[in-house]
Amino acid sequence: MNEWKRTNNQEDIVCRTGRNGVPYLSFPLLESCGLVKHGFSTRMGGVSTGIYESMNLSFSRGDEEAAVMENFARFGEAIGVRTSDMVFSRQTHTDHIRIVTEADRGKGITCSADYHDIDGLITDVPGLCLVTFYADCVPLFLVDPVRRVIGLSHSGWRGTVAGIGEKTVRKMAEVYKSRPEDILACIGPSICQSCYEVGSEVIDTFREVFPPCLWPEIFYEKPDGKYQLNLWKANEVVFTRAGILPEHIALTNICTNCNSDLLFSHRASHGQRGSLAAFLALSGDC
Repeated sequence: MNEWKRTNNQEDIVCRTGRNGVPYLSFPLLESCGLVKHGFSTRMGGVSTGIYESMNLSFSRGDEEAAVMENFARFGEAIGVRTSDMVFSRQTHTDHIRIVTEADRGKGITCSADYHDIDGLITDVPGLCLVTFYADCVPLFLVDPVRRVIGLSHSGWRGTVAGIGEKTVRKMAEVYKSRPEDILACIGPSICQSCYEVGSEVIDTFREVFPPCLWPEIFYEKPDGKYQLNLWKANEVVFTRAGILPEHIALTNICTNCNSDLLFSHRASHGQRGSLAAFLALSGDC
């Protein structure tokens, strides 16, 4: 695999190779808890071709269904989960979170989902694998090693403004009695501030929900009136606001746009691309 371009020298996220040779990105913070199987896909190790080369994990972007099915099977094998245990989100940039139960097993690949507008998933069922999808937006991994509960949420700029990370933590507390101070939180590969130019209409929404003292860390204005937005920092603030301890937060240093040869990026490809996915499952013997 080509060398990763990183924004700093931290090792909060690393590249692993599955037992079948498929590479994936992983957080040592979650590996160390010993309770979950997880991973974030790359473009490598699949069978798709053309603009979807090779590990495309979207059924809705025009790729061949058989290729996508094979890609899921390969990635599942790499991290040790079965496709029949996967549960998909149905993302529309909302802050809606679904409580995933045994009845949801397989909703995504082996059977159709009966829900819509879901950008976050939580569960306490061992063996169920939560799956969410990306091509620049921010994956949020949450693990409560005390209550043995997991959450996985998709946070674009709309989800970040809506505080989906905090709302996922609150839902875990409400449903499963998780305590924020016990939760491990990881902010996954997505577009970095240097690559993420937005207009004033987006920044105005951030000004409404983040205090002025944080604005210099979250965005800055350029001479042309455009802004560079830091979704990583904004989501870190959202997690801290939710009560997660700073030492329990792992922050990515891998940008999808900077690494568009290794990761799908909507901006880098001008929309001609496949999709990445985040996977998180409680180990079956938990």
